[in-house]
Amino acid sequence: MGTTWELLKKGNTSSLIAALGNTGVAVVKGIGAALSGSGTMFASAMHSVADAINQGFVFAGSVLAERKPTKRFPTGFGRVINLFCMAAVMVVSFMGYETIREGFHLLAHPAEATNFWLNFFILLIAIGIDGAILWKAMKEIVRETRSGAKGLAVLSASFSNVGRAAPPTRLVFYEDIVATTGAVLALAAVMATQFSDFKALDGIATILIGFLMIGVAFKVGYDNMVGLIGVAAPKDIEDRVAGVLLSDPDVSDINRLRILQEGRTYHVDGYVELRKGLTLAEADDIKWRLRALLLEDPDITDVTLGILEDDDRQSWRPGDTVVH
Repeated sequence: MGTTWELLKKGNTSSLIAALGNTGVAVVKGIGAALSGSGTMFASAMHSVADAINQGFVFAGSVLAERKPTKRFPTGFGRVINLFCMAAVMVVSFMGYETIREGFHLLAHPAEATNFWLNFFILLIAIGIDGAILWKAMKEIVRETRSGAKGLAVLSASFSNVGRAAPPTRLVFYEDIVATTGAVLALAAVMATQFSDFKALDGIATILIGFLMIGVAFKVGYDNMVGLIGVAAPKDIEDRVAGVLLSDPDVSDINRLRILQEGRTYHVDGYVELRKGLTLAEADDIKWRLRALLLEDPDITDVTLGILEDDDRQSWRPGDTVVH
């Protein structure tokens, strides 16, 4: 039980909060859609259902991804989260298709929506909850990428660093951008159909929400497909690792360096060139010292280093791309 609780505590908090929040929002929107007959409210409810299912999936995946490596799986379970995110993508795609289909049905057969004020207040609440979840995901991106942004700077920092965030955090971020935008669209459609004769806006807004869901599915699906194949770490991570290695007085050069992103963590594999004149025992001690230094970084979970004697040729210079 203790081990299970420890794994749960390591799970992605953004996805857990988003799953709980969207479950509540989906229930309220579903009631509103049933009572009013609003197509955009139905579309928005479908999106919240998809978000709640997805983010529950993703939280479960983030917990399993934290399991320690075993003899059978020596590199750990980091890519499990990519599999769960791919399952979430399928759910979003299906919900998006159903939402688009409902939108075209509403264009052909406009429905007379009722209970305007009920829908109005439900959508205002949804915008507030989805906006709060989105802000939480933005702060999580800043924390995971160590950008150090504070206050309103979190907004721009989250967009510029989202590619380096953990897969579940990225999924929550993208989905809640769409959820918040979709709720705003739904609110605009509900108001327009109430105060004007342009009834087609209900179907148009429903179709737009569906296409937004499909767009998120493609983006998240692509990111996780890349993660499953295995993707190189961003350049700033490579530079950080190279900086640690080259700051050691016994290291003269980096001969080869490859850093693979595994879920939200990195595996380092490389060869360093040591100054001449060292004994094998001294060189071995330096290798283990460098490995220990790199593993102090919480983003790095595995380090394999080889050692070579300095060949009097510079393979890596500050500012260059690290040699692979």
